[in-house]
Amino acid sequence: MSIPILRTSRARVRTSALSGAGARFMEINSTAAQSHDTADASTANLASKLPEKFPPLTPEARKFLSRLIRVDQAGELGADLIYAGQHFVFNRSMPAVAPLIQHMWDQEIHHHKVFDDLQNKHRVRPSLFSPVWKIAAYGLGVGTALMGKEAAMACTLAVETVIGGHYNNQLRDLVRILDEEVRTSKNGQASEELRALATTVSEFRDDELEHLDTAVENDAEKARPYMLLTETIKNGCRVAVWIAERF
Repeated sequence: MSIPILRTSRARVRTSALSGAGARFMEINSTAAQSHDTADASTANLASKLPEKFPPLTPEARKFLSRLIRVDQAGELGADLIYAGQHFVFNRSMPAVAPLIQHMWDQEIHHHKVFDDLQNKHRVRPSLFSPVWKIAAYGLGVGTALMGKEAAMACTLAVETVIGGHYNNQLRDLVRILDEEVRTSKNGQASEELRALATTVSEFRDDELEHLDTAVENDAEKARPYMLLTETIKNGCRVAVWIAERF
């Protein structure tokens, strides 16, 4: 398969953002930032890659597709609202920081719209806990922004650390399923919708790791209490991912 799990061109290993002794994610080519003005066009472009009528998927692939779309739609909904909450605060208290938040927020708006479209196209039910994710995410955004720029950046670092790893795990599973489809199909072809989904997940993974870099470059590690804040948010994200995949 040609879908990359970790791109190696211009990649470099960095020290851990959570611990001076750990290893940080491999940096991948960061994609260009999406803006509010181009979000709808970009969404339509990605969605158009999927055919209106799909060949039959294997039961495993169908189950995986539904699970992936449900959890990622919930995650991008949460990310959208975290940045919405942070931007609401900084636009009033620290206007100089607002454009930085807006840049990352624009990308999350784009991600959210793409997964909304995929959810409707594939008739995947949303997470039953979507109302909880909305309240928790906006509250997290507002709360960390009220603690200051460093805390807001620490929030981004924690969230994107978990989500970057989550997307990489999904890409590994997608490659495994696609390889199996190629091996077992009569014409040696994999499902077009799964190939397009792998491309989308790879692109969004790169955006999330760009946000991680941005957080480190903007003093995330100066937040106090850094370890307590980031570990609490990371664990909350892991629990939310586990629940959203299943319910």
